[in-house]
Amino acid sequence: MYNPSSLKAEEFINHEEIIDTLAYADANKDNLELIDQILEKAKERKGLNHREASVLLACDNKEKIEEMYQLAQQIKQDFYGNRIVMFAPLYLSNYCINGCVYCPYHISNKHIARKKLTQEEIKREVIALQDMGHKRLALEAGEDPKNNPIEYILECIKTIYSIKHKNGAIRRVNVNIAATTVEEYRMLKEVGIGTYILFQETYHKESYEKLHPYGPKSNYAYHTEAMDRAMEGGIDDVGLGVLFGLEMYRYEFAGLLMHAEHLEAAHGVGPHTISVPRIKRADDIDPTAFDNGIDDETFAKICALIRICVPYTGMIISTRESQAVREKVLKLGVSQISGASRTSVGGYCEEEPEEENSEQFDVSDKRTLDEVVKWLMEMGCIPSFCTACYREGRTGDRFMSLCKSGQIQNCCQPNALMTLKEYLMDYASEDTKKIGEALIQAELENIPKEKVKEICKENLEKIEQGIRDFRF
Repeated sequence: MYNPSSLKAEEFINHEEIIDTLAYADANKDNLELIDQILEKAKERKGLNHREASVLLACDNKEKIEEMYQLAQQIKQDFYGNRIVMFAPLYLSNYCINGCVYCPYHISNKHIARKKLTQEEIKREVIALQDMGHKRLALEAGEDPKNNPIEYILECIKTIYSIKHKNGAIRRVNVNIAATTVEEYRMLKEVGIGTYILFQETYHKESYEKLHPYGPKSNYAYHTEAMDRAMEGGIDDVGLGVLFGLEMYRYEFAGLLMHAEHLEAAHGVGPHTISVPRIKRADDIDPTAFDNGIDDETFAKICALIRICVPYTGMIISTRESQAVREKVLKLGVSQISGASRTSVGGYCEEEPEEENSEQFDVSDKRTLDEVVKWLMEMGCIPSFCTACYREGRTGDRFMSLCKSGQIQNCCQPNALMTLKEYLMDYASEDTKKIGEALIQAELENIPKEKVKEICKENLEKIEQGIRDFRF
């Protein structure tokens, strides 16, 4: 029985409900009257349910798809403006005891170089990231209770927060590690993590079990119910995601939205972020071995519909995708991107020899952070290194209420401009700095409240004088 408020995985991600939803979408994909009604509802900026969204995804009418794209672009502007939050992943360890057939970290892969960073190596990696200008990290580690116990993860987080190099500091550490217990989620909360991120990989239970033949991750229910345990442990910012290409994309899309609906129904707080990775080539993994890959147009449509259906969520796209793909989906709803990413363990300090490859996947966008920042600004976006909401306690339902009401704009716009100013002063090339200074002056006029605008101007002058870390 489908029940979004249930804490049982097979009730809030209900297979029969998804199959019925897909049949309903197929039956109505050419029902333009219904599609218009759904789009009118979407214009209220309160989102759509998985069944309504699936009808839009099934629709192949070019005019209606263009309407979806225009609406996604407007909703993104309404909730997030033209700000794009910057982050980088930091891989701590690729030791893993799982058997995931799509990931090169699987325990059966005997030729990948296994690595685990020491605390001293972490310091060097973090300083390298700080010297680029990064302020926000996403920690990654394989599942291995012996090599990567929770105590190791906690120590790494403490080390990262302790490092202050020149004007550099990591101000928010998000964590993407395996599903764990309520007690261990409490421990993560106590050391000050930002968002807890966990990709479902696939919501199709039968496929999930085939793709995860052994290891702790093979337990579908335990993995799928992880966000509920995280919420119980006090982590109210959680991030969802599926790995598109493993299973039929329409099934995954419905499951992803059902998971978001479940978090709202059961906890009153939807996902802080939704990520949209596609399977990519990596070490012994050939993406063509999976027959559910999606083309760029379908991928763009999925991104647009996630923005329409879950308007408040932050949408993340990584350097898995090329510059061209990232440019397209930035306009359709994506609000966070990585820059200058390395998916190898210890990859920021020095290039890995080819024979010592420890990458989780190939990176498509290989530009430097400065090149990415300049590119974003040339498109009229504001690269934001802001971490203010997390540090001011605006998380969970407090963040969501501000975001849904639009009041968050009074914090986000000035915070984005002040953190961009820090980047320009401390790390940017001359060309990037010139573009950025002009952008800041233009965007100051878009701060809604006059008092906030004046304070922001004063703080920008103080940043020029060498003072750092202002926030609303």
